[in-house]
Formats: sequence, C-alpha cells, structure tokens
Amino acid sequence: MLPSATNLTTKRMEIASLGEFGLIDRLTQDIKPQNTSTKYGVGDDCAVLHYPDSEVLVTTDMLMEGVHFDLTYIDLKHLGWKSAMVNISDIFAMNGTPRQMTVSLALSKRFTVEDMEQFYSGLRAACEKWGVDIVGGDTTSSFTGLAISITCIGEAHKDDIVYRNGAHETDLVCVSGDLGAAYMGLQLLEREKTVYYQIVEEAKKQGKDIPDFQPDFAGKEYLLQRQLKTEARGDIIQQLRDAGIRPTAMMDISDGLSSELRHICKQSHVGCRIFEKQLPIDYQTAVMAEELNMNVTTCALNGGEDYELLFTVPIGDHEKIQQLDDVHLVGHITKESLGHVLVSRDDQEFELKAQGWNPLNG
Repeated sequence: MLPSATNLTTKRMEIASLGEFGLIDRLTQDIKPQNTSTKYGVGDDCAVLHYPDSEVLVTTDMLMEGVHFDLTYIDLKHLGWKSAMVNISDIFAMNGTPRQMTVSLALSKRFTVEDMEQFYSGLRAACEKWGVDIVGGDTTSSFTGLAISITCIGEAHKDDIVYRNGAHETDLVCVSGDLGAAYMGLQLLEREKTVYYQIVEEAKKQGKDIPDFQPDFAGKEYLLQRQLKTEARGDIIQQLRDAGIRPTAMMDISDGLSSELRHICKQSHVGCRIFEKQLPIDYQTAVMAEELNMNVTTCALNGGEDYELLFTVPIGDHEKIQQLDDVHLVGHITKESLGHVLVSRDDQEFELKAQGWNPLNG
C-alpha cells in the first residue's frame, strides 16, 4: 500500500487562496522530464513533444466521483496512483511505451491544497515507476465533487503496435496475473462501508456518540491491494519482448475478461473457447466469493478492474509462453461460426456472455 495521507488535524489551505496557476505551480514545480521526446512540459500553452521515428499512441480516461470511485474508502494518494495506472495500462495494451501524461481536475470547495498534494503524490509515484513525464493539464471548479481527466501519450514502432483485430484461428488466448481479485476487493469495501453506515444510523437513533469503527479486512489484504493499488503490467510487456513474442491481439482487462475477449473476437472476426479450470484465481478471491455466496468464476470473468493483459499469440509460441512468469493460457481462438464458448470444469459448454461493468448504466 502507499503511505498514509497527511494528518487531517493540521490546518489546511483552501485552493482559492492559491488560485488555478498557483495550485499548478505548487503541484508541478519540481517535475523534471525523463524522456528525450519531451521537449517542453508544464509552463506554457502547450507541451512540446518530438517523435521522429515512432507512432504516437494517445489514450484518455475520465473518472467521476460517485461513479468510478468512492472517497469513503479510497484516499487521494491511492486515487492519484490508480488514475495514472489505468491510463498507463492502455499504452502497454497496445504494446507501446508510455512517455507523457496530462492531468485535468474539476474540484469542489471541500478539497484543499493538501488534498491535491496527496493526489499528486500518488499520481507522480505511478508516473515515476514507468518513466512518464507529467507535461500539462487543467483545473476548474466543480459543483458535483471531484472529476479527473487524464490523457497518456506513448510511442511504439509501427510494426510493434498490437491492435484488437489481429487474432487468428488456432491462436492461444493468454492472460497475465489473476482475475476477480479487484472486484472482490470492491465487494469487501462496500460491505464494510454498509456496516459502518448501519452503526452510524443506530448510534443516531439512540442519541449516542458514533463509536470507533475498524473494518474487518483480516486475511483479505491482497484483495484491497488489487482494488486500491492498481498495477499496469509493463513487466509482462517486457517479458514478451525479451522472449521474442509479438501478440496478435491485445487489450487490458478493465471491464472483465468475458467482455474484453468478445471485443477481440468481434474486431478480429473470430470465435473463442475458454476453459474454466484454467482461469487464474487467487485463493483470497475464492474465499471472499464463498463468504458472499457468489460464483467465483462469474467474478473472474466479469468483475473488471483487474488491469491485467489479455492477449493472443500464435500456437507456435506455446513453449515460449509456458516459460513466462505470471502468464496463463486460458483457451484458444476458433472460427467465428463456432461462437464464444466457456467450457466448465465438468466439460459442459456455455455461451461466454459479456457481463462486464458499464459506466453508462446509472
């Protein structure tokens, strides 16, 4: 986990006392570019970037308070880290290298300068891990809480870029890491939040002080880490490069394996066959699913926010794939006419349905 936030008992500075440009200066004054492609960063109307021999990759994400995150259980430092990592992950998913990032924030008056320093400390830690330069952005006011918009810029040689539309019949389907843990972490946080609110409500009814509340996370630390401290899998990209493996199709798992795999199949005009017994599931994920009376396979297929890599490789790379750390073979690509099939542990076949999270479902 990242270090804890600033002590909330200290006097805190209103953002209005600094103003927009004063806040930007405070948050970015000691940022020094790490990439030669960054010719000029924060401090002018535009950043200046130079990519003479590469294709430029650009991805953007918007995160809204109450939709994508809940500040009841994620602190601003972890939110900054996660906001950066989910964008960096998109660049890796194209087999690219992340280089620059812009950060735009809409803030309500309840946030202070110290809050934004916490957010930026997490954001910068994530960027420093993968050598990404923060080169600009914007700030404005908000009447509805915190809104975060991040754009990440990367590079890749033309022949190295991996799209979603390149999967072919007989290709192997692989995933990194394990699945469903981030979703189980969210369920754990939501459960403890509900318990806390019930305690608060009961105390109010009885006219008593709200008692100290310690959430029950014992034995579930990995689930919390997967939800709160997202990791972009640049290490897997490096392993693939070192092994001489170029995926035929790839994307990161933000909305659930079933949803993402169907995206690849649709754009590649192929089908797939996935085996339940080969899905990588952590022990804590299985235990939590049992506690909540949830089907662990459903959680692994549809939970989302894993930010692992899903990719296909030619069948000839089978032995190379087996030598990689934390990479799992979960199925293979078939003819489009054969559809999207999940083979259960007892060899029954079911349609692989896309049930991943949809941010537009209010």
